[in-house]
Amino acid sequence: MSAGTYTPAPGAAPLPRMIAAQAALETKMLLRNGEQLLLTVVIPTLLLVLFSSVDIVDTGSGKAVDFLTPGILALAVMSTAFTGQAIATGFERRYGVLKRLGASPLPRWALMTAKTLSVLVTEVLQVVLLVAIAFGLGWSPHGNPFAVLLLLVLGTAAFSGLGLLMAGTLKAEATLAAANLVFLLLLVGGGVIVPLDKFPDAAQSVLGLLPISALSDGLRDVLQHGAGMPWADLGILAVWAVVGLGAAGRFFRWE
Repeated sequence: MSAGTYTPAPGAAPLPRMIAAQAALETKMLLRNGEQLLLTVVIPTLLLVLFSSVDIVDTGSGKAVDFLTPGILALAVMSTAFTGQAIATGFERRYGVLKRLGASPLPRWALMTAKTLSVLVTEVLQVVLLVAIAFGLGWSPHGNPFAVLLLLVLGTAAFSGLGLLMAGTLKAEATLAAANLVFLLLLVGGGVIVPLDKFPDAAQSVLGLLPISALSDGLRDVLQHGAGMPWADLGILAVWAVVGLGAAGRFFRWE
């Protein structure tokens, strides 16, 4: 046995491995959290099944599930990228978890990258589940899959930026209350279940600029009506993504 065979080699693991490990940990923590599962899986599923099966809201001509599924997919993105991430990150900041992780070999930007990867993994699971349920309810999608993917990615970026901005500037309790309140308000007024044309004209002009409205309307144009690339909705989401991520990077406080 040569000398130095068991000599320790201290040092950080390769950066991609650290990001992957942190992303896996973030995903496991999210999936083990009952409140997060209620928000990200149970509520969207129940809304899709209930409003597709019972004639509660006038969704216009055609099957209700064809109108509702794009909106519920948008709601799933918001619940994970915005509400869930804001609440979890806010309490991590309050308990000093972010401060300790920030002092580890994992760079702070890599920690945020890991959180984003965790959000994307969760969203994939959400989309698979909701699409399977929608097909079971008789959903008939149309349109370009690339346009759908682009909408979901930009929607995730927009809501992630806003969620991190809220978590990094407000106290944890305020983040909890504000994130849930925004979720409920946008559920009602974001074109998810209730069509925007049911609101007054003045309100439609404002509501149509919200990220949830752009995401749900864009997905609906593609998946229900078979439209091409919804450039206007993509533009709105891109603006929200740039503003949200930029503001989060500028004002996020780690302590």
